[in-house]
Amino acid sequence: MNLIDLLTQASVAPYAWSLVLSGGVVIVSIVPLGAARSQADYTLSDMKAPRAMFERLPAWGQRASWAHQNSFESFTLHAPAALLALLAVMQTGPLGGLAIPAALLHPLLRLVYLPAYVANVPPVRSLCWAGALLCTGILYLEGLRALIATA
Repeated sequence: MNLIDLLTQASVAPYAWSLVLSGGVVIVSIVPLGAARSQADYTLSDMKAPRAMFERLPAWGQRASWAHQNSFESFTLHAPAALLALLAVMQTGPLGGLAIPAALLHPLLRLVYLPAYVANVPPVRSLCWAGALLCTGILYLEGLRALIATA
């Protein structure tokens, strides 16, 4: 099965799209960080130690850096969950419960999380973070439940 099939086959598409879109959110998180670095006079010499310029970033830029780092952390938790759900569907058939909404909601919550973090809106940021983590947990649970039930 190729990538196009994964993204278009109804039973596995939500999980494949969740994986692709969540990876896309990591890429999008570079945009505010790049804007903050440009405001802090990022030069070629900063390429030797790009994290050393953290103190030169404005406050929103420091939050953009943290949001970018957290995007990687979130992706490393979510990607295996989406892959587990995808494999479970291919082995056992459609997953029950909230698996599809959780798969599709995760990248959306992570996308809202970025500007909430950069703009320093803690309630929205925290709700998006917790909601996305819950979505990841649901994918793990539903994927494992399906695979264990058929074992």
